[in-house]
Amino acid sequence: MSTQRIVVTGATGFLGGALVRHLLATRPWTQVVGLGRDLERGRALQAQGIEFLAVDLTDEGAVHRALRGADTVVHSAALSSPWGRREAFVAANIDATDHVVTACIARQVRRLVHISTPGIYHDGQPHLGIREDHRLPARAVNDYAATKLIAERRLFERCAVGGVSALALRPRAIFGPGDSAILPRIAQALRSGRLRRIGADDCTVDLSYIDNVVDAVVLAMDASWRLNGRVYNISNGEPVAIWDVIDRLADALSLPRPRKRMPKPVALALASTVEAFYRRFKPDSEPPLLRYGIELLSVDMTLDITRARDELGYRPRVSMDEALNKTLSELARAEARR
Repeated sequence: MSTQRIVVTGATGFLGGALVRHLLATRPWTQVVGLGRDLERGRALQAQGIEFLAVDLTDEGAVHRALRGADTVVHSAALSSPWGRREAFVAANIDATDHVVTACIARQVRRLVHISTPGIYHDGQPHLGIREDHRLPARAVNDYAATKLIAERRLFERCAVGGVSALALRPRAIFGPGDSAILPRIAQALRSGRLRRIGADDCTVDLSYIDNVVDAVVLAMDASWRLNGRVYNISNGEPVAIWDVIDRLADALSLPRPRKRMPKPVALALASTVEAFYRRFKPDSEPPLLRYGIELLSVDMTLDITRARDELGYRPRVSMDEALNKTLSELARAEARR
């Protein structure tokens, strides 16, 4: 019997890296291959015993070669940012996904798990318990969400025709030790003293701890063929008040809690002005204030994960309190080393 080969794109990213390390530790009978472009992180994965291939997913030929012999592919690579040039998002999120799908069909891959995003639901309005069939806004909130939605739809259409079993996950706000996107960015705003309380203190959101998302990916890898073409919301299943989390972060880092307030309409108007300036004069630099960022801190948004529970057997094993304690402790240690 041949050894199962699992290929993970985006292995030098937060989720992809956590996934390949988990697979190495729990599935010694498999061959785990990580694809990525960050050579330094790739060498770190190799040092841990993970096969790493430096691959640019916009190079279709390189993708085909990397997927030779693959049984399962997890496509977690993406350009995930609230700001950037549209052509960069198209290349990283649409073209690259097309290349992965083409290679999966050509190589007759058994299962493709695609990491999508619940950002496609975002319309600036409060929503609690969003289901996978939620009506999507006429216009995506940003180019990241727009290109991820196109990629997800094209992936399902092509896999259905090409005979590849595909599932997609939409994990909400992944965090944990090693993340550089969510809590570390808020921590930087706290250090600068520029963070203002916007909206209601009880603004409720969903977050997803990294270990739980890895569990969801593994469940999707092993899911029944009957679930082909299904998409799943993923979160910790424990909505939190985002400003309570921010206050806990400030306390953990021995930084002042944000006290000053800014009315949401004023914040949004200011962000619109800043975005317009950057779009015209500094398009390659992310503005210090974004409408999307303001809405993430002031608009209720939680997901219904019933489908993942019922069909995949998903059960978040790390509670939100434990997840925050682990993450904040790591951030506090990093702060002490600064």
